Amino acid sequence: MSDEHYLELCDNPVQFENASSVNNVFFDEANKQVFAVRSGGATGVVVKGPDDKNSVAFRMDDKGEVKCIKFSIGNKILAVQRTSKSVDFINFMPDYPHTEFSQECKTKNASVLGFCWTNWNEIVFITDQGIEFYQVFPDKRSVKLLKSQSINVNWYQYCPETAVILLSTTVQGNVLQPFAFRSGTMSKMSKFEIELPVVPKPAKLSLSERDIAMATIYGQLYVMYLKHHSRTANSPSAEVVLYHLPREGACKKSHVLKLNTTGKFALNIVDNLVVVHHQSSQTSLIFDIRLREPDCAVNTHQPVLPARSIHPYRIPLSGPTVVPSQPAVPCQLYSSSWSVFQPDIIISASEGYLWYLQVKLPPTVNLLQDKGKLMDFLLRRRDCKMVILSVCSQILEGGEKGSLPVVATVFDKLNQVYKEYLEAEQTYTLVLTHTRTHTHTHTHGHMSQIEIYNIP
Repeated sequence: MSDEHYLELCDNPVQFENASSVNNVFFDEANKQVFAVRSGGATGVVVKGPDDKNSVAFRMDDKGEVKCIKFSIGNKILAVQRTSKSVDFINFMPDYPHTEFSQECKTKNASVLGFCWTNWNEIVFITDQGIEFYQVFPDKRSVKLLKSQSINVNWYQYCPETAVILLSTTVQGNVLQPFAFRSGTMSKMSKFEIELPVVPKPAKLSLSERDIAMATIYGQLYVMYLKHHSRTANSPSAEVVLYHLPREGACKKSHVLKLNTTGKFALNIVDNLVVVHHQSSQTSLIFDIRLREPDCAVNTHQPVLPARSIHPYRIPLSGPTVVPSQPAVPCQLYSSSWSVFQPDIIISASEGYLWYLQVKLPPTVNLLQDKGKLMDFLLRRRDCKMVILSVCSQILEGGEKGSLPVVATVFDKLNQVYKEYLEAEQTYTLVLTHTRTHTHTHTHGHMSQIEIYNIP
């Protein structure tokens, strides 16, 4: 059974002081940093990211309970929210004083739901009445409003890879309004509506922040909606509905992932695969939206592989009282205290661990019997070469030799990929040659000018 675990937690997790009555833990999805804030920061703040060399430790004045804390890109400016009306800033740039300065939200009677850094000195406040886009000047200890938009907001989500903020609006919460940010500009994208399984009467908030996630899959931004069991005979199980969200144009429903069960779920993206964790069965499913299902409706997907648990993980004991021969403690997988973040992060605040979820390809070889489908699956994965070689070896000379049609299918798929690679390489070479020729002609044609300008 251990060979069938195709998901695992990374070997080198980020470790931090676990959450307790005196230590609050926060996670910043943009920088992938964990903040351990002791006693409101008065007794210390420790920030840890994917690279331990970038760990930061400092103290703050205790000015009240910290609601949210994040560094700007590059750890240049720290933003701390302590009240529902304002955000405080602290410079962490070497030549500037570390004195705090503050910015209140501009909208009267609004409450700040949170904030997102979109650049090293650009920040967005999300309030229950809209969003406010600011530029921060650490040298002047001031903040300038660049743009704002009034809109009733229930909750929000942020995708740092694409710098897109998604706002839940309307009473039911299922009309989503995205905004894109780039180099000091804020663009309003097309709003769209999530199809609810049941429309409540009277209307009430029906779309939860927990059931929505944003992620990039195969280079495209998707909004993922966990559509739960609606207690009707025609929809007995939950599903994940993917809405493709382009930079320009309308957002459209594009894929449906059939979960074939009900309960509590969480989503990750690993190597362009949608991973759906199911808490009660303590198993996970993976979906590849590039795989076509011949017996399903267009863009309706079944799991690629049978449901399996994440590979068992053991937490090493640490501290002065640990006996060297004492075994590591098994980690409780799929714990209710786990927090799942995009794309591939799982955090246990109670144990003080941040893991990256990983896909193991070797177990998939024996779990996916259709070799053609297996090749389609493997060819889209990172680090797939050795596993593909093992498949070829298995069908040619192993104990499970494939029939001639199976061998032909596998090598057809390999040849197709190789053909596409050669064509792409040839196109690149032609473009490069054209560019060099154009540059040479351009330079030669202006040589006399260049020589004149360079005369000493």
